[in-house]
Amino acid sequence: MKSRVDFTRGSIAKNLILFALPIMAGEALQNLYHSVDSLVLGNFVGEAALAAVSICGTLTNLLVGFCNGMSVGSTVVVAKAFGSKDPERLKRTVLHSYTFSVILGLVMSIIGVSFAPFFVGICNVNSEIYSQALMYFMIFASGLIFTVVYNNSAGILRAMGDMRTPFVILMISSVLNIILDLLFSAFWSWGIKGVAIATVISQFVSVLISYYVIRFRLGFRCFDPASLVRNGHQEIRETVDVGFSSGIQSSLISFSNLFVWRYVNMFSTATVAGVGVAQRIDKFVSLPTNAFGNTATTFASQNIGAGEYERTRKGIRICILIAVSFSLSFSFIAYPIAPSLAKLYNRNPEVVKCATDMLSLLVPFYFMNSIRQVIAGNLRARGRSRLSMLYSVAGMIVVRQIWLAISMHFFKSIYNVYLGYVIGWFFALLFVSLYYFYCRKKLYMKPTSV
Repeated sequence: MKSRVDFTRGSIAKNLILFALPIMAGEALQNLYHSVDSLVLGNFVGEAALAAVSICGTLTNLLVGFCNGMSVGSTVVVAKAFGSKDPERLKRTVLHSYTFSVILGLVMSIIGVSFAPFFVGICNVNSEIYSQALMYFMIFASGLIFTVVYNNSAGILRAMGDMRTPFVILMISSVLNIILDLLFSAFWSWGIKGVAIATVISQFVSVLISYYVIRFRLGFRCFDPASLVRNGHQEIRETVDVGFSSGIQSSLISFSNLFVWRYVNMFSTATVAGVGVAQRIDKFVSLPTNAFGNTATTFASQNIGAGEYERTRKGIRICILIAVSFSLSFSFIAYPIAPSLAKLYNRNPEVVKCATDMLSLLVPFYFMNSIRQVIAGNLRARGRSRLSMLYSVAGMIVVRQIWLAISMHFFKSIYNVYLGYVIGWFFALLFVSLYYFYCRKKLYMKPTSV
């Protein structure tokens, strides 16, 4: 397998798959961070700890989702510089993007720690698990800077066509995380505190490795705040323009999920744990969704930088077909083995039933999110991220919250929560698709800053 992919030449389908596969593998390893936390806690500590870390999964996604969205902006900017075949522009862009990610990560860590009680309180967490949830979230938030910097570093490497290096780094840090989880929580009995500390240490190691990889490849240090202030205005403006919309979308969806947890917390601790288990498994089943969305962004950005607008248009159609095929395949595999997957986390029959019921309803519809992500990825690369974000938010947040408010008022059932996800996905895809077809003729004519 090639270690780098240049989307401006060669077979489109082959390059899309070669690029997306390592992203899926890398995201699988990154998901393993939190899954191992749940596995260790569910099997060695107890249901309360499992429920606490499940709730924290949504809280951490609130902050990490925004920072990941901002890293999409860096990916777009670096990919365009790479596609232009201008080495000096590429080095300048990487320098400023990396420096910006360090500053952003520091700010997000401070926000996360400072407002931890507020975030946990929004979820209406019951007293049995509140203290554990707060402890986990505060420790995780303190290391958020490492998560932000690594994800941005991985985005920079992928923007330059290197999909193998981020995967190798994640493999190293994931193995380290597993070892530390078992050491701190299973053997030293640190409980939920141990898995949080293990995650922070593992992310720190991934930052160290990725920094030296980028520095070695470009031949100079890639952190320079003074240069960012003096000369980085253009790159940061474009990064924020693209990334802010994507980050706000991810954060708003996660913030909406906090209110979903208020409905989930109306039920038993086992039900809360079951929903958390389903969400952990969901991260693996939905791997093609995020992978091909990121691939579409990089593909379009490189070709736009090279002026290959017709190739961009053709590639997005191919990317949608491949993404749907992968998504349906993952769903087909996951559907019959959902109970077995749930039992890996906790063997309580109520926890297993809740997780299985939720997954059985959701997995057949993941393909809708795959289509939406590819379309949105293309729109981001073309500078159309703001309205794309608003339409996604309208479907995945507004419509879903309306459904939950009405359905739970008349009939309080956990199944209303499950169905709310599918309804949100459908309307988000509908709104984004309508917007895409409305403006698609303009997308492939010339760059736009809308």
